[in-house]
Amino acid sequence: MNDKAIFNALGKILVLLAFTMLVPLFVALYYREPLEPFLVSTLVTFLAGLILARINENADWQQKEALAIVALSWLAAAIFGAIPFLFEGISFLDAVFETMSGFTSTGSTILVNIESYSRSLLFWRSFTQWLGGMGIIVLFIAILPKLGVAGRQLFRAEAPGPTEDKLKPRIKDTAKILWALYVLISALEVLALMLAGISLYDSLTHTFACMACGGFSSYGAGIEAFGSPLIEFILTFFMFAAGANFALYYRAVRIDKNLLFRDEEFRAYASFLLGFTGLLTLVLYKDMGLSLFNSIRYASFQITSVMTATGFASVDFNRWKDSAKVLVLAVMFIGGCAGSTGGGMKVVRFLLMLKYARRELFKFIHPKVVRPIRFNGRAVSDDVLQSILSFVVIYISVFVFSSMLLTLLGVELISSITASITTLGNIGPGFNLFGPMENFESLLPLGKIILITNMWIGRLELYTVLVLFTSDFWHS
Repeated sequence: MNDKAIFNALGKILVLLAFTMLVPLFVALYYREPLEPFLVSTLVTFLAGLILARINENADWQQKEALAIVALSWLAAAIFGAIPFLFEGISFLDAVFETMSGFTSTGSTILVNIESYSRSLLFWRSFTQWLGGMGIIVLFIAILPKLGVAGRQLFRAEAPGPTEDKLKPRIKDTAKILWALYVLISALEVLALMLAGISLYDSLTHTFACMACGGFSSYGAGIEAFGSPLIEFILTFFMFAAGANFALYYRAVRIDKNLLFRDEEFRAYASFLLGFTGLLTLVLYKDMGLSLFNSIRYASFQITSVMTATGFASVDFNRWKDSAKVLVLAVMFIGGCAGSTGGGMKVVRFLLMLKYARRELFKFIHPKVVRPIRFNGRAVSDDVLQSILSFVVIYISVFVFSSMLLTLLGVELISSITASITTLGNIGPGFNLFGPMENFESLLPLGKIILITNMWIGRLELYTVLVLFTSDFWHS
C-alpha cells in the first residue's frame, strides 16, 4: 500500500474543497451574515490539504490506492465540510451527519427549525449536495491534469453503476463532459424556477438539491412551502432528468437522438416511474378521496422523488394510508439509472436480475440450451452478472444488519427499516419517526454513526468502502 500516494491525493482534494467553501462565503457577504464560519473553514481545510499534498507521491497508484483515496476523500469531505455547522451551535457528530448526508446527496437531516439557520449555511448545505451529486472525484479528475491511468482507477471506484461509462479515451475528458452537462442542466433548472416565480437564492439551493438527487430544502416544510403545482412539475421534470444516465444524454446529442429511447435501462426507468405513478394516482384518488389533479400531482412528484433518491416531499406522505405508503416503499429499492446522480441499487441491476431469473426458469425447462443474457443488443458477461448478484446480496445484508442494529437501540421497527433503506439508498426521508416532515435529531449517537456509515457505503456502491474493513485489503 502506497500511503504517500493516498495522502498526496487526499491533500489535493482537500485544497479543492477549500476553494468551494469560498462560494458560501460570498453568500454570507451578500446577506451581511458572519464571515468567520467560512473563513475559518476555508483556512483549516486549505492548510490541512496543503500539508498532505506536500507528501510526495513516489509510486504509481494501483487499484487498492484508488479505492482508499475515493473512500477516504468522501469521509474527509464530510468531516471538513462540517466545520461551518459548528459555528451555529451544532455538535460535531450532528454536523458530520448533515454534511455526509449532503455530499452523498442523501437528504436526511438532523436540523430542527431549518429557517432559523443562516442563509449562507443553508446555501452551503445544498451546495454540498450539488458537489457530491456528480462526484467529488469526477470533479477532481476534471480539474487536475496528468492523472492518466490513476484517474481511470479513481473514476471506476466512484462510478455509480455496475460498469464505468467512458465517453472519451482520456478519462479526464469524460469527467469534463459529465460536469459540463451537469452545469448546463442545472443552469436551465435555475432559470425555469425563477420564471416560475421564486427567488434566485431559492432557485439555486433547490436546483443544487434537485440535480444532485439530494433533497435538502431551505424550508422545514420542504417543497410544500411553495404551494405551487407549477414548481412541483418543474422539479419533477428535472428530478427525472437527473435520475437518467448523463453519458446517454451526451451520446444522444452527439451521435443519435434515438439512442435515448432505444436504451433498455432508460425505457425500464421511465416504465417503472410511469407504472408506480399510475398505481399511486389510483390509490390516492380511489382510497384517499383526493381530486384527480392532486392525485396525479402528488403521485408523480413523490414517486419520482423517492425512486431517483432525491427525497423532496411536496406533501407529508407519512400520513398516507398503508396502500399508498407501500408503493413509496417499493421504489426506495430501485433507484435511478447507472451514470446518474440518483441513488439506490440502480435500474440496470434490477433489469439484469430479472433477465437472469428469466433465464434460470428457461434453463430449468431446457437445461441443455445455451441462452446468453443480452443488454442493449450485447451479451452480458458472467463476471458482470456475478458482480451484480453479489452486490444485491451485500446491499440487502447491510440493509438488514443496520435495521436490526437500530431496532436494538430502541428505534421502532418501521422507522428502523425505512431509516436504513433511505440512508443506504441515499434517499432521505422514511416513515414514522423519520418521515418527510420529521428529522433524525432524536437518534442516539450510535444510531447516527450507523446511518452516516450507511450513507457513505451506499453512495460509493458498497465495495469501495467495505473493502477498507477487510484485513486482506491492508495486508495482501
